[in-house]
Amino acid sequence: MVAIHPKPLLPQHNRYDYVPLTERQDYSWPEGRRLAVTLTTNVEWFAFGAGLGHDPAKTGESQTHRNYAWRDYGNRIGIWRLFDLLDELKLPAGHNTNTLIYQYAPQITDAIRKRGDEIVAHGRSNAENLRGLWQPDEERILADVTETITRHEGKAPKGWMGSGAYETAHTPDLLKELGYTYLMDWPMDDQPVWLRTRAGPILSVPYPIELNDSQHVIHRKGDAIDFCDMIVEQFDEMIEQSLRHPLVMNVSVHPYVFGQPFRLRMLRRALQHCVGHPQAEKAWWVRPCDIADHCLALPPGVIPG
Repeated sequence: MVAIHPKPLLPQHNRYDYVPLTERQDYSWPEGRRLAVTLTTNVEWFAFGAGLGHDPAKTGESQTHRNYAWRDYGNRIGIWRLFDLLDELKLPAGHNTNTLIYQYAPQITDAIRKRGDEIVAHGRSNAENLRGLWQPDEERILADVTETITRHEGKAPKGWMGSGAYETAHTPDLLKELGYTYLMDWPMDDQPVWLRTRAGPILSVPYPIELNDSQHVIHRKGDAIDFCDMIVEQFDEMIEQSLRHPLVMNVSVHPYVFGQPFRLRMLRRALQHCVGHPQAEKAWWVRPCDIADHCLALPPGVIPG
């Protein structure tokens, strides 16, 4: 007799199927471009002496005036330096924005709007996240965030990036029901992918864990120059790989990290390299919503799910 081994009963999800890159359909970004490049800042407001928030020196450190002020540097100084850099290089961006910014630092959202950049819903504050919430409580928070952005911008947000990229088992379902077309919480691919929800599909736009200054500099204690080298190497490799497959390169920066002058100088050099690359005409510099809009316009079945 042939022994029959049962399949291992591992916990799984049903949001998307496994579709390897080699089995997907080909398509291009507008004007035949092959690599969509998007820069996403994280504009965040924190509680003073309470809640969640990184510390510049020690993981898990309690909330103090010192680490609050370090993070607040990003809103007072860092984001404005990043705006200047984006203007200098004539680049668009998406800004993952806590809605408390509208209340405490509205000049920032005014500047985002003036630039024509995208405000991506990013929760109320990064002093909290969605982990452990019951569905009705999460639903109230998501609805409040959506209503706040809609009221200030005159239109509903298209995209969501959770505080800390955290979700509950219901988050994609609730976002779809609120009218969102994409989210960036699932870092499993270099292409957009459809996720299943109980209300229909929602698009997952690539967002990096690796090419993320918070992960590299704060969590892993990496050097800024190494992070900027990563940007250069990522672009150089992906612009070549994109000849075979359309790809997305997302670079995530936090104003309190790369808004520091010495890091900003390195970031400028890295982005200048990318913009001036010999194959730069193959790159499409866009906001995350532009990637989502293009995918939504493609024929059914082109974007994997």
